[in-house]
Amino acid sequence: MSNLFSVFDPSSTFLNLSLNWLSAFIGLMLIPSSLWLIPSRSTLMWTTITFKLHEEFKLLIGKKSIHKGSTFIFISLFSIILYNNFMGLFPYVFTSTSHMVMTISLALPMWLSFMLYGWINNNKHMFAHMVPQGTPGLLMPFMVCIETISNMIRPGTLAVRLAANMIAGHLLMTLLGNTGNCIMLYLIPLLIITQILLLTLESAVAIIQSYVFVVLSTLYSSEVN
Repeated sequence: MSNLFSVFDPSSTFLNLSLNWLSAFIGLMLIPSSLWLIPSRSTLMWTTITFKLHEEFKLLIGKKSIHKGSTFIFISLFSIILYNNFMGLFPYVFTSTSHMVMTISLALPMWLSFMLYGWINNNKHMFAHMVPQGTPGLLMPFMVCIETISNMIRPGTLAVRLAANMIAGHLLMTLLGNTGNCIMLYLIPLLIITQILLLTLESAVAIIQSYVFVVLSTLYSSEVN
């Protein structure tokens, strides 16, 4: 009969290394790193960025009409879009933000929630937005139609802007990359330099487009208060 305590002996091995002791470190994955690690430079940089975004969104929404925690929705949205945009720059990684299914699912629910909140709670304010201040009486019916159409297409413009900007750069990089097999040998260094410049441009576009998407969403939310 085997020893009763042998069930507690390390048994999972890989290349003669005992893997049982890894269970002692699994719990560290469940604890936020801010509680057991000194914040790194990247953590401090990201914290600074989120604080700057928080201050800017607070100014865009307005101090009188701000609800507590509303800026964190837009900061989270910025983080999600920025992450997906940058992940699309890696080879063989699916760029989710280049598809309308992803972008419209981000823009449409936010726009609908803003519209429902505005028309339920501030319907007079929403009606006042239909006619800009100083509009002549003869043009008021036309301005109502124009403002209504421009309001209705907002989620579409948000979604198309993000998807089109993500597709354009990636498509150009793919087309240039596919020509590498059939161009002259002395043109390959020029192609590599062009691809590096395009990759730098796409990194900037990834940041700018996520920022533009969130800033426009913030401005749309400020109009319903």
